[in-house]
Amino acid sequence: MATTQNMRYIRAVINRNKLSEYIFGIVGLLSMLVGIITLFALIFDLFSDGLPRLSWEFFTSFPSRRAANAGILSAWVGSILVMLVTASAAIPIGIASGIYLEEYARKNWVADFIEINVTNLAGVPSIIYGLLALGLFVYGLNLGSSIVTAGLTLALLVLPVVIVTTRESLRAIPNSIREAAYATGASKWQMIWDHVLPYATGSILTGIIVALARAIGETAPLVTIGALNFIAFLPDSPIKSEFPFISFAWLSSAFTVIPIQMFDWVSRPQEAFQANAAAAGIVLITMTLAMNAVAIYLRYRLRKTIKW
Repeated sequence: MATTQNMRYIRAVINRNKLSEYIFGIVGLLSMLVGIITLFALIFDLFSDGLPRLSWEFFTSFPSRRAANAGILSAWVGSILVMLVTASAAIPIGIASGIYLEEYARKNWVADFIEINVTNLAGVPSIIYGLLALGLFVYGLNLGSSIVTAGLTLALLVLPVVIVTTRESLRAIPNSIREAAYATGASKWQMIWDHVLPYATGSILTGIIVALARAIGETAPLVTIGALNFIAFLPDSPIKSEFPFISFAWLSSAFTVIPIQMFDWVSRPQEAFQANAAAAGIVLITMTLAMNAVAIYLRYRLRKTIKW
């Protein structure tokens, strides 16, 4: 009799747990659907407003006081050049810092202090980095409101993300790989370069793309350092026809980027400028998706190479 009652009690508990699990699954699904439906509604509204405005002239025209003649030539060129400086500064420094903190630094209170501060820096509002860059790069180093200042500002913004991603990717590699490398006589750097990094590169690359995708949409720090809303010229070309065929004059040029151009158009009351802002938003989303697509492809190729 007691055994039968115990069995009934166990079944009741199991049924309650299954019901709770089912309800939680339904709530989670509904929450996910709310976010997805909202996102698709915003994207649909953006495309419905901005898609008719997209044309070759829109990409090859400078901003204008007339909405029909306005384009994003200086904005998308500026975004590419700023992101080039950001990637050139943030990626090598962030990966090198992550490797040092994870593989070389001693595990003591100093390393813990650095890790806590790096993690906290990843959550600092972007406007703080703009104020820091204003004092350090614009006034301290006299770089002015230039492309190099914007790139270094965004590099500071995404650097903690790259460092944390690199550390977590290296930490996920089993220690057996390191021990096997040491067993074959490899040095510490050979172990990292030839054995650990190839397995961690996919995850590191994903973190880098996520960081750069955040940087390409930032506005507040660039406004703080003096980015312009209206530019009717392009920076000097990085490539020249004369020797040495490379020019760095473009680093000191004034700039604007797509988010700032969108902000300028959105702040205007004319409906035509709102359509221009929506079209620029489509371009920005496309650039971000393209970056993610490249990251997914490279990660696939790297994992396929390691597998074989």
